[in-house]
Amino acid sequence: MQTCRGQLRHAKEVTRTGVLWSGEHVFEGTVETLEMLRGKGKQVVFVTNNSTKSRADYQNKLKSMGIPAEIEEVFGSSYSAAIYISRILSLPSDKNTVFVLGESGIETELRSENIPFVGGTDPSLNRPPKPEDYTSIASGAALDPSVGVVLCGLDFHLSYLKLMYAFHYLQRGAVFLATNLDRTLPSANALFPGAGACSAPLAAMMGREPLALGKPSQAMMAAIQGKFKLDRTRTCMVGDRLDTDIKFGIEGGLGGTLAVLTGVSKKEEWEGEGNVIRPAAYVDQLGDLNLEK
Repeated sequence: MQTCRGQLRHAKEVTRTGVLWSGEHVFEGTVETLEMLRGKGKQVVFVTNNSTKSRADYQNKLKSMGIPAEIEEVFGSSYSAAIYISRILSLPSDKNTVFVLGESGIETELRSENIPFVGGTDPSLNRPPKPEDYTSIASGAALDPSVGVVLCGLDFHLSYLKLMYAFHYLQRGAVFLATNLDRTLPSANALFPGAGACSAPLAAMMGREPLALGKPSQAMMAAIQGKFKLDRTRTCMVGDRLDTDIKFGIEGGLGGTLAVLTGVSKKEEWEGEGNVIRPAAYVDQLGDLNLEK
């Protein structure tokens, strides 16, 4: 295991994820390190599996934390899913509506690609089911016949009623997609249920996993490369999770992977015998990369 500083000196682009803060606390040296990288001509891309925020939301969040960012530098799982649905998935014109399990970030990115959707933040779904819901959903009377996709992300208002609708759309042949499958969400120095926990009931009912369009999906990597024209051999993936960030970089054939120990994964997870996902290097925090401090 080595320091990643040598790799970063020669990298043309640096792709990184949500290792900049925890809660409302920006890690020490984060802003200065990003300024140092940009000052050396490195391209910085913020790649996030947080589907609750659109690119514009994430840009505003970055700026509110004192981190300068352009909207075109942000690539989120909601945007990745919208791009996949609109430009890759060939849906019949009568089955082009998406049923959303998730928050407004997904809805915003679907709108940006002119994709119709139902569900999501619709407040009428935030209630316990009534006896007539079972009858109308089972018969199909309550279902939108144009729904051809069920897209799952992190849903802070997940309800049994939403799962009822999603399950019956899937049973009727809707494509099963997820923004990401992160099992947990780090916040306030603890872990909480992630987007993968929201899609898990449907996966259990259907007996199969959704196609995920966030890290470590290589569909997301292909979309990022297509947008930013990056040279994978000169790109370093920086992240705090082995199973998403580091795996994403390794399977994507990037020139470097750097684990940052301010998030989910700890170095004990890759230092033991038999661990197949190992970063090329690690640092305690992003600020340790700053060669000019």
